[in-house]
Amino acid sequence: MFRPEFPNPQFERKAWLNLNGEWDFSFNTEKSYPEFLEGAAFDKKINVPFCPESRLSGIGYTGFITQVAYKRSFNLDKNQISGRTFIHFGAVDWFCRVFVNGKEAGTHTGGYTSFKFDISEAVTEGKNTVVVYAEDHTAKGYAVTNNANVDADGEDDNGLQFQGKQSTKLESYGCFYTRTTGIWQTVWLEFTPKSYIDSFKVYPDVENCKATLLVKTVGEGELYAEAHFDGAAVGAASAKCCGGLVTLEIPLSQKHLWEVGNGRLYNLKLTYGNDEVYSYFGLRSVKIDGRRVLINGKSVFQRLVLDQGFYPDGIYTASSEEALVRDIELSLAAGFNGARLHEKVFEARFLYHCDRLGYIVWGEYPNWGINHGDPRLLSYALSEWSEAMERDFNHPAIVGWCPYNETETNQWRPLVERIYFFTKAYDTTRPCIDTSGWLHTTSDIYDVHNYEQDPKIFAKAYENLGAGEITDPWNDRKEYSSYKNEKFHHLPFFVSEYGGIQWCANGEGWGYGNAPKTEEEFIARYKGLTDALLDNEDMFAFCYTQLYDVEQEKNGLYTYEREPKFDIEIFRNINSRKAAIED
Repeated sequence: MFRPEFPNPQFERKAWLNLNGEWDFSFNTEKSYPEFLEGAAFDKKINVPFCPESRLSGIGYTGFITQVAYKRSFNLDKNQISGRTFIHFGAVDWFCRVFVNGKEAGTHTGGYTSFKFDISEAVTEGKNTVVVYAEDHTAKGYAVTNNANVDADGEDDNGLQFQGKQSTKLESYGCFYTRTTGIWQTVWLEFTPKSYIDSFKVYPDVENCKATLLVKTVGEGELYAEAHFDGAAVGAASAKCCGGLVTLEIPLSQKHLWEVGNGRLYNLKLTYGNDEVYSYFGLRSVKIDGRRVLINGKSVFQRLVLDQGFYPDGIYTASSEEALVRDIELSLAAGFNGARLHEKVFEARFLYHCDRLGYIVWGEYPNWGINHGDPRLLSYALSEWSEAMERDFNHPAIVGWCPYNETETNQWRPLVERIYFFTKAYDTTRPCIDTSGWLHTTSDIYDVHNYEQDPKIFAKAYENLGAGEITDPWNDRKEYSSYKNEKFHHLPFFVSEYGGIQWCANGEGWGYGNAPKTEEEFIARYKGLTDALLDNEDMFAFCYTQLYDVEQEKNGLYTYEREPKFDIEIFRNINSRKAAIED
């Protein structure tokens, strides 16, 4: 079985069925034809949840794929279908339709977010068949030429597909990499009673040592919540309800803070009639105090690294749970305490291990590839971003949101501002960066991207930051810096992309600036750039580009295969020393 583990430990039921494994498969490399689904031959086999571009899928086709179709059968017994049956998808890129036993279960738009359909009325005892059809319009230029962006609803969706770092050319280039089409996260069935728990949000309260739950239920029943820490019962609460939202407050008899490097987690069990959901939460707070970002009231310097979430064998999908954990461990070994999860919504299982290991991350979205001037984009953006936030709200490792990255035209301002205010309304517990790097419109934190390679020039750009001044040639020459606006001067500040130093033994690939000629020169440059940020008393974080190489981009501390390029202990010592701003 490929990826056999339960995909979302934040919301786990015991009654479930993993549908990963071998599926019948067809794909189309021409322009989009509505009749493709009806005529799909299913003449190939694919290993789900790996995309057809990947080696692990068994297909390994890296050209343009506009449509895919999947089919497989599964057996259900009478007990499984006695209540409600849901089919879940971790992610399908981009637009998909799902059929169960010939009946359409639903459609979903958005290649990075999880979704489910209630298929209770479609399934039967014994053999059942599911068919998944998906369209992917990543190859934007190709799609315009061939009118391939007219999808199943007959509309032209060009510029409405969030695609992240997926290449729109036939080949990978620059900082764009191999595409992902169709299913790329776990598919599973879930079985519930007729009255069940639909979702919940946890609001931890560090000061008062309690957790407040906002739970959405379906049907009548009594909701009961119990919290445990290290096997000991530490709190409980209950309430009767007739469906809809119910609030529970759980006083905690023991106080164990979730901290950076110490992922102390409370286990949580929710019971609603015969329905049982297993979860966890962390007791921690994130607040802004002037230029400092506080975690549990303490100024913690965020030593972040850019993590793109690509894998040589699975592209967007890790080969195993061990591969997910290893990326976090490699980062920690290099002295980082967190990551920007860049231009991708990472799978929930990865975030669970971040929670468990006390590894801080920023929840981001793959906004590249969209037409910011299209008025239809707001509905697409709100739909996908709200799904990402809803799934990941309860992860204590997520210390902030950043829905956009490097947006540059005047057209984007209304959209980004609306998404910022939506984010703040949905989540009052975390800061939000409106768009990382370049221009800002309304933000809780100000960040810049600076790939200057000379440490002295780099340091000088921020030496008068406390006085509200930056002299940053990297941003000024692009006319992206909005820091001259005084409304940003009081905000916490960090360089959220820097470095990107090229290093490859055979000299191939690319990075930022001129590649060092020796290992000693690389290390000296890395130390000089990083010291400039650690020593600046007005800098609360940094984010180095990047943790590992991705295909032709050779600026990682590790290779694409996750092998260290240098003695990693050197970077651990550089990164982990005390920063000027931290307690």
